[in-house]
Amino acid sequence: MYSALATSSLAPSRGKRPLLALALAAALAFAGNSAQAQTQGGTLRAIVQPEPPMLMLGLNQQIPTQYVAGKIYESLLTWTPALEPAPGLAKSWSVSDDGKVYVFELQSGVKWHDGKPFTADDVVFSIDKFLREVHPRARVIITQFVESVTAVNPEKVEIRLKQPFAPFLKAFVSDNMPMVPKHIYDGTDYKTNPTNQTPIGTGPFKLKEWKRGSYIILARNPDYWQKGKPYLDEIVFNVIPDAASRAVAFERGDVQVLRSGDADSVDVRRLKALPNVQYTTSGWEMFSPQAYMQMNQRKPPFDNVLVRRAVMAAVNRKFVVDNIFFGLGKIATGPISSGTPFYDAKVPPYQYDLKAARALIKESGVDLSKTPIKILSYPYGAVWDRLGEYTRQSLEQVGFKVEIEPADAGTWSKRVSDFDFDLTFSFTSQYGDPALGVSRLYLERNIVKGSAFVNNQGYKNPAVDALWDKAATTTSNEERQKLYDEIQRQLVADVANGYLFEIENPTLYSSKVHNLVKSAIGLHDTFADVYLDK
Repeated sequence: MYSALATSSLAPSRGKRPLLALALAAALAFAGNSAQAQTQGGTLRAIVQPEPPMLMLGLNQQIPTQYVAGKIYESLLTWTPALEPAPGLAKSWSVSDDGKVYVFELQSGVKWHDGKPFTADDVVFSIDKFLREVHPRARVIITQFVESVTAVNPEKVEIRLKQPFAPFLKAFVSDNMPMVPKHIYDGTDYKTNPTNQTPIGTGPFKLKEWKRGSYIILARNPDYWQKGKPYLDEIVFNVIPDAASRAVAFERGDVQVLRSGDADSVDVRRLKALPNVQYTTSGWEMFSPQAYMQMNQRKPPFDNVLVRRAVMAAVNRKFVVDNIFFGLGKIATGPISSGTPFYDAKVPPYQYDLKAARALIKESGVDLSKTPIKILSYPYGAVWDRLGEYTRQSLEQVGFKVEIEPADAGTWSKRVSDFDFDLTFSFTSQYGDPALGVSRLYLERNIVKGSAFVNNQGYKNPAVDALWDKAATTTSNEERQKLYDEIQRQLVADVANGYLFEIENPTLYSSKVHNLVKSAIGLHDTFADVYLDK
């Protein structure tokens, strides 16, 4: 059965009035969610692990970077839990009847953290130059669809598309389309610009101090464009390498927020039952994150599709979800998560079958004794370490020779970005539409070094590339569904990635914390509305 969500993809509304009304309705809905009196002041204490390699969100989009830097940088839009757009740095927007011209009216009085005004010129630079060059997801969209970005006046931007692109608005998420200051980056080497170490955004919080290995402190931006916000004085992100210590810190009240992965899954159930602890799995609607194995298809043994299929048969994904991740997940059937539009539930699934795995290895003709592999550890906590150990045991049962290589977040990102791995794990976000969050992992033109979240495994299939392009430009949801059905079946047959499970992310937090998760991007949002009981 096809998902009902398959017909609910957000297509651009036609004309100016519908989108202006939508913006107003969304803004009122957001306001209604925080109608009770907020208290000013206080310090929110949280955990960031692993420690992010940097906080320049336009250059690095790893989860820890998103979590911290999402309070520093902003995009033109924000998103409700129902995946409806709401005002961000743009107060309103409109789309032409042909779906090719987008006009954004910007908020007034916005300043960068260094006091310089934020204007339409910054938007033009961010989209047409900075992100087009360096961002692994945004550049795919911009290169393929954006014809021009023009500053109509200091508070109005016009974006013209080469052809209609139904999910274009959904690209405007803080980690996907962050606005960056033109006066700091234009004419420089973006990747070596010294401001990368002291990021300057428009968000409600500024970087105050970063003591590597210990903490990151963000301080209230007194000149934030939303008057009276943020409510917090500071946010302290503690770097605590040990999972048990992180759980103890939350239990003692030393930190007030615990994200998925901050504590071992086995501890979540215990901590959830503590008095004055709130629990939610909301705030991931935009991301619908999916975990998968990346097998480097450039070299043996994973250049052979039969070997990749054998890996899928050798790994018991139900065991992984139930016993390693303690039920916080759902077995993936393919590249598109079940909560994302155009998911196809009819794709034939891979079954756990060691006998079949051994037969596939034999059929492949690959001598596994001559092609030992290394698993590059995924540095996001003990559960991922256990997944690596379990995968090694599973593959050894069917004849692989396997070693595990340890890696911290920076090392993992660098090696995957350079295609320097045999097998590793990853999870990525889907951004509400396959054209935004999924195609980037499989398009041959997105085999580019410099990011860990592109087609790092080296998958190539020109016929599938053509289907991706057609699906992205088709305006009919019915036709898009047919195209994405075909794509999903082919990617699963090719084992373009080793699909593991859809991630369910719990958040635990003190009952003294309010408005923590309000939007479709949850903890990655600005925290402008978060406040603490006195």
